[in-house]
Amino acid sequence: MIAFVFPGQGSQYAGMGKDMADNFPAARQVFEEANDALGFDLATLCYNGPEDELKLTTNTQPAILTVSTAALRVLEQESGLCPAYVAGHSLGEYSALVAAGALSFADAVRTVRQRGAFMQEAVPVGVGAMAAILGLDTIELEAVCREAAQGQVVSPANFNSPGQVVIAGHATAVERAIELAKARGAKRAMPLPVSAPFHCSLMLPAGERLREVLAGIAVGPLRTPVVSNVEAAPNGDAGRVKELLVAQVSAPVRWDESVQKMAELGVERFIEIGPGKVLAGLIKRIAKGAAAQSVEDVAGLKAL
Repeated sequence: MIAFVFPGQGSQYAGMGKDMADNFPAARQVFEEANDALGFDLATLCYNGPEDELKLTTNTQPAILTVSTAALRVLEQESGLCPAYVAGHSLGEYSALVAAGALSFADAVRTVRQRGAFMQEAVPVGVGAMAAILGLDTIELEAVCREAAQGQVVSPANFNSPGQVVIAGHATAVERAIELAKARGAKRAMPLPVSAPFHCSLMLPAGERLREVLAGIAVGPLRTPVVSNVEAAPNGDAGRVKELLVAQVSAPVRWDESVQKMAELGVERFIEIGPGKVLAGLIKRIAKGAAAQSVEDVAGLKAL
């Protein structure tokens, strides 16, 4: 049994998607669709950068979605592989919903550009922060967050793999949590270079703005169940897609549990589709016996 998984923010780099677009008309067509839907040249930004433009959340989110969808279209055309489940890390859940047929690509790419803006605007720059904490168990880390909060927000944001959790919240509360985590024996605790504190309650206003955008978008029947970040369980109900996407903005990404769930359901092979190899690396740590491969270029496609 196969699952297709899709990366989220942080996987972007200048040059992504170019190899596929140079070699496959199906990939080029996705980039053209993105340019048309957004009204600017996203393709050139993906292929050439500059890096600092690509790092802006409003650009990063549609760029990664587009590169992932372009790779997906080529993979579908060239391999005939059919997943039993799809899932994505944060932003990657939109790529998964496109793969499942629930969202049209044009709707998804326009929505994630706005999602990026809403998430950026929810918290003034410098007020929020995120940090990676390695080597503390979940119960210990939640205790650290409670102690560090002191009336502010700090909470687990991404459960990435066993012993690797990202926290988010007010910058000063995150700093306190870093020091407490080190004192409690964390192997590493370090701030992340992000522009906003994603997946914590400070993002609730962004979720409400996203709800208004999603209200105008059609959700089609899901050909493949999507394992959602919020529940770490497969959803096949089109009627629940929007509520899960709204909740996802301020809820933690339960990636560790999502991969475990797919493995429990019989997935033995995970194919990461899109830029980078972050998810394949995490999957190897979560589901020890499973195969994990990455496809973002011609070499990755041939390796399948």
